[in-house]
Formats: sequence, C-alpha cells, structure tokens
Amino acid sequence: MGNDTIANLMTYIRNADMVKKKTVRVAATIITENITRILLREGFIEDVRKHREGKQSFFVLTSKSRGRTQKRYITASKRISKPGLRIYSNSREIPKVLGGMGIAILSTSQGIMTDREARQKKIGGELLCILW
Repeated sequence: MGNDTIANLMTYIRNADMVKKKTVRVAATIITENITRILLREGFIEDVRKHREGKQSFFVLTSKSRGRTQKRYITASKRISKPGLRIYSNSREIPKVLGGMGIAILSTSQGIMTDREARQKKIGGELLCILW
C-alpha cells in the first residue's frame, strides 16, 4: 500500500468492480472513513463495516449492483488532487460531474463533503476525486 490512501481506495473499488467482487477491504483512516460515508450516503455503495485484526483496522465495503447483469453504481472514478499536485477550487468554480449525475468530493475547512454541499455552504477547497 502506498501513501495515497484516496487513490488506493478508488483503485480497490475499481478493481473489485472489474472482477465483479461484492466486497472490498480497505485500510481504515480518517480520510477513507469520511469518503466511504459520503459514498454510502450518496448511494454508490450498499454497506460499510469496520473490522479490526490485531492492531490493524480496516473497512469492508459492500458494493451496490443492479439487475442480472450486475451493472455497478460507480461507473468511473478519477483522482483529481494528488500528493504532488494539489488542485483547489473556490465555491463558484467547483465542477459539476456529468451535469449533476456524478459527485465531486472536496476537502474543505468544514470537513470532507460533496460538491453540492460545498456549493450550498458557499465554501471551496481541495478537489479530491470525482465519481460517476
């Protein structure tokens, strides 16, 4: 596991979708906890459980799928701000993902939130990732 926990989270979810795995196990950090809460609240994942093995904690994410073909709710995801290049946006310049069909996740002074919440509170922040 590398230092970029957000990229790891997105990669684990994307790889699980490709092999049609129902559950994903990710390291438990404050950032991954906040992002998984947003994904759960927005309906991208079905369930989140926290487990502990010895000294290590991790989350088990249960993905949501539709119909017989097992189409996934997360079609694609993209990491925007990276450890080597931080991307910031004020409240007026926060991008709309697919005209509002997807979400952008931001780290703001009031915590990690979606693009809609940040626009509503009129605060900007660091663009972490986008999902649709």
